[in-house]
Amino acid sequence: MQMRGLWISGWALALGLCVVAQRAQGNRQALATVMGEGLLHSQANQKLEYLTDQIGERLTGTAAAQRAIAWALTDMRGMGLRNVHKEDWTMAHGWTRGPIAVDVIGHGHEHLEAAAMGWTGSTPKGGVNADVISVNAYDLKGAAAQAEANPGAWRGKVLLVRTQGAPPAHYNPLDSFLELTPFLRAAHQAGAVAVIAGQGAGASQGMNLTHTGVLGFNVLFQVPVINLTREDQLLLERLLDHEYGTPVRLHVDVENQATGPVTASNAVGDIPGTEFPKQMVIVGGHLDSWDLAQGATDNGTGAVASLAAARAIMQSGYRPRRTVRVVLFTGEEEGLLGSLAYCEQHKAEMANTIAALILDEGQGPIATLQVGGHDAALPKLEPLAQALEAFPAPRLEDTSSFDTDTGPFILDGVPGINLSQNSPNYRYTHHSPVDTFDHVRQDVLVRNAAEMAVMAYYIADLPERLDAPWTPAQVEAKLKGQGLEAELKAFGLWKFGE
Repeated sequence: MQMRGLWISGWALALGLCVVAQRAQGNRQALATVMGEGLLHSQANQKLEYLTDQIGERLTGTAAAQRAIAWALTDMRGMGLRNVHKEDWTMAHGWTRGPIAVDVIGHGHEHLEAAAMGWTGSTPKGGVNADVISVNAYDLKGAAAQAEANPGAWRGKVLLVRTQGAPPAHYNPLDSFLELTPFLRAAHQAGAVAVIAGQGAGASQGMNLTHTGVLGFNVLFQVPVINLTREDQLLLERLLDHEYGTPVRLHVDVENQATGPVTASNAVGDIPGTEFPKQMVIVGGHLDSWDLAQGATDNGTGAVASLAAARAIMQSGYRPRRTVRVVLFTGEEEGLLGSLAYCEQHKAEMANTIAALILDEGQGPIATLQVGGHDAALPKLEPLAQALEAFPAPRLEDTSSFDTDTGPFILDGVPGINLSQNSPNYRYTHHSPVDTFDHVRQDVLVRNAAEMAVMAYYIADLPERLDAPWTPAQVEAKLKGQGLEAELKAFGLWKFGE
């Protein structure tokens, strides 16, 4: 850890906080003390090491995820949080990854490194042998229409989703993801035995890495969907392109298991406010992870930073005007399910929820505060951003992020503030077998947690709330203005109008 750098930047930041807090009529000593506790007495890395190495992967709905919830509740009680409890919610389907084998028949008899995508189906027992055909990721909708017009074209085949040719004009990589749900349903109905694909349009990121993930929000697909390493996917593409005189044929054996409804939980704990205790600022991240590794950067870092932020406030001895609530969600990986459940269970409190600060973008430093469309909050956050210039200062944007648990709060009119990070290596650890503790930037984790503590305290201690509660009409207008209506409808999250 680069503790000397943390010490120097911490003192510079403390001086800045004193000046800025005075301008903002805040408690300058409180902010400086919170930052000092966060930087100098952090337990974030020790906590993350225990979470990843002792509890490990935390797939929602499993016993491991429930052990993680119990661990988080114990930590909250140990630091003195109040109202510590878990809140159960129900997920429509549980899912367990089973053995997988993918081998090329002929052409050198290559064994391919593969991982099943989450909440996808299985082959018949013993596996199947099938020819591979290409499907263009740039036009999944068109491919499904052609298959419907030509019954039998996909029956008994493995469909390899790949990029072919130039992308269409105005193409957004999200377009391919949004087309996956109807495409996979069409593949199952057309009798395809498996699909090779991922969450993105192209081959996997990294050297010899598979990546997993869901392919739709809260959806269970019957067809097996397989992710290959970049090297193995490109091998199949070359074999198909060169047409060596024989079909490209695979043996595919996938043995996943799906169940009916399962119980999952969120972990909750409060630092009560001194003046407006019913108003609250949420700090959090998702505690669940994928099951190929330990879930260190997705999202052990965010969950542990949230706990460490609360600890810094508690150890400072100061308390803000409003309550700071820590919420660690599960079900984020399956489609923001835990945060959706929280917002539904706390619907009556949404008008008193001042902001939700969420950290969930890997191992890099906080770079941007995306305030979920609440432009009126930006001037009030400017002094805070200036105070954090030693880190350096985060940018302020009115962007709305639905890539993580900010989304449900934004839908309910709350400033869902995504603490966007600069994490260039996240594309390798994200949902992969190398999402392990050794890939965490330990000095950055301490800094992020300390910044999160200061942000939460600052917002909770403002003389006036960050922004007034928004009506559904205001939220709808903003999201339409940001061009998010089609995306949210595709995800099943749009809750406005017809």
